[in-house]
Amino acid sequence: MKIRIVIADDHAVLRAGLRLLINGQPDMEVVGEAADGSEAVIRARETQPDVMLLDLSMPGQGGTQAITGIRQAAPNTRVLALTMYDDPAYLRSVLATGGAGYVVKSVADMKLLTAIRAVANGRTFVDLPGLDRSPAEQGVQGSDGGAAQTERSLNLLSDRERTVLSLVAQGYTNQEVADQLEVSVKSVETYRARLMDKLGLQNRADLVRYALECGLLIPPTPPIPSP
Repeated sequence: MKIRIVIADDHAVLRAGLRLLINGQPDMEVVGEAADGSEAVIRARETQPDVMLLDLSMPGQGGTQAITGIRQAAPNTRVLALTMYDDPAYLRSVLATGGAGYVVKSVADMKLLTAIRAVANGRTFVDLPGLDRSPAEQGVQGSDGGAAQTERSLNLLSDRERTVLSLVAQGYTNQEVADQLEVSVKSVETYRARLMDKLGLQNRADLVRYALECGLLIPPTPPIPSP
């Protein structure tokens, strides 16, 4: 079954290019387009797509406001933000609002397609220049003191709790985490509840933000091709 996608961007030329790129994939199809945030919500309600590819700076509803509307209109739709902004503050806002991924418009075509497939499969995909630097260097915390506090609180977790934190933040379900760690779902639920209690986190959005601040959502470095 193909991944059903709606493209929301106020530039018609960009939408046309993305449509050609996406429809050229054997596992994807564009089922709708929108030129502003309000229209994106309408298209989400009408088509119930798997993925909404959403520009953050369209007329009308702002990006995060549109994400909230899309999530209400189509709860199963995964929102992938495609934006010119490479500021971690925008990334935090997208994740906190319920977005599933964040890529900048300068990314290569293949990376965008990888992002679409990742979020469609329930993962969290983040591609942002500077994520290979430490949280303090990124300015995610806003101050070195905040970054230090994050590092200290992370030290409260056991190795297994850190692993569960990372996997859950990436979008894996409790069952998928259990399968990877070869433990029961009940054990994963216990680890998850314990780590959230230790860190003072209330929900998955808090967990994702925290994982980002700790550098746990940094995309893996791709292998160097053999000569």
